[in-house]
Amino acid sequence: MAFEALTQKLEAVFKRLRGKGKLSEADVKQAMREIRLALLEADVNYKVVKDFVQKVTERAVGQEVMESLTPAQQVIKIVHDELVRLMGPKDTKLNFSQSKVSVFMMVGLQGSGKTTTCGKLGLYLSKMGKRPLLVAADIYRPAAIKQLQVVGEKVGLPVFTMGEQDPVAISKAALEHAFRHGNDVVIIDTAGRLHIDDELMEELERIKEAVTPNEILLVVDSMTGQDAVNVAETFHNRLHLTGLILTKLDGDTRGGAALSIKAVTGCPIKFVGVGEKLTDLEPFYPDRMASRILGMGDVLSLIEKATAAIDQEKARQLEEKIRKEEFTLEDFLEQIKQVRKMGSLDQIMSMIPGFSPQKLQGIEFNEKELVHIEAIINSMTKEERRNPSIINGSRRRRIAMGSGTSVQDVNRLLKQFEQTKKLMKQLSDLEKGRKKGRFKLPFF
Repeated sequence: MAFEALTQKLEAVFKRLRGKGKLSEADVKQAMREIRLALLEADVNYKVVKDFVQKVTERAVGQEVMESLTPAQQVIKIVHDELVRLMGPKDTKLNFSQSKVSVFMMVGLQGSGKTTTCGKLGLYLSKMGKRPLLVAADIYRPAAIKQLQVVGEKVGLPVFTMGEQDPVAISKAALEHAFRHGNDVVIIDTAGRLHIDDELMEELERIKEAVTPNEILLVVDSMTGQDAVNVAETFHNRLHLTGLILTKLDGDTRGGAALSIKAVTGCPIKFVGVGEKLTDLEPFYPDRMASRILGMGDVLSLIEKATAAIDQEKARQLEEKIRKEEFTLEDFLEQIKQVRKMGSLDQIMSMIPGFSPQKLQGIEFNEKELVHIEAIINSMTKEERRNPSIINGSRRRRIAMGSGTSVQDVNRLLKQFEQTKKLMKQLSDLEKGRKKGRFKLPFF
């Protein structure tokens, strides 16, 4: 995950600060030197690092910290606040037209994930109640039009195309098509290049002049590090960008682009791509990202993911089944599917306050294990799923063959299911006892 190395280094700095009862100016400056090094190693722009450290130091060596009862916590709060300022503003909503069709012009270099991001953004807007139209205006890259059509089909959105005609004419015709067919948002997938050139920029400027977009969004691959900042600067100088979308933030990136790009260009980051699925696009909240970077988790995003993924009626029915000890492998499978809707386990864990991968050394979250579990349960008969106690040796061999796994895998799953069943029953009994007033637990 992005920022993992930076988070570990910052946590080590703050741990040393917490070990001191009172902080001296020398302690703060030593911590700032370490933070500066950590940010530079994360590929954050040098000028941005210099400005950031200077602002934190000015506040941290003042009366605000030195006379505080919890100086280390105050320093952490200052770093958090400055990270938010660095990546802000907080309000990064999209600009929609009030009286006509909203036009979002997507720009960027080849390989940044622009076409896929068009589909992701379209899906995100459709869930908001909008009626997006995807427009294939990249006539140069082989199969770009076909790729957008495939993406559009996957997310259930219409795609406007006129083949390899002039992109300006395509964009204008798409806008007229949207008026006639009731689409309230037009998302234009423009052409990219492997590098920035005048021909590309002139074409984008002509499209901008022809359709007057509400948003000009630059899609940037966060894996490219400082190059992403240079690309954003050039596009902004020519097109006056309204926002940025960072892709591949779930990859093995140092994260420096996310911390530098807004400070250098002044353009707000509006969305981040956090996975390969078409649902893996999240609004960017600088305060939440700052919390993740500092190892504080992101409870609000976790709650939002859970609310979107979990069916409340099914959750209520599950609670009843647990109370009546009727929890089956079918319910177990349903829970796995709902958890998978929330994203990868790594993503979910990174949102939990206090969680860091190094604290779970030796434990790996293998997404394939969940696929194997689904396959094993799907290979069972309805009777076996509802009553696992009837699964004898011959049934286990049949289930293993049907799911492409081993008997040991089947045995492991059945053991995990029984343990889960017992744990859920215990939690249910604890909650029942709390409501009857026999005892009270602090976390209920």
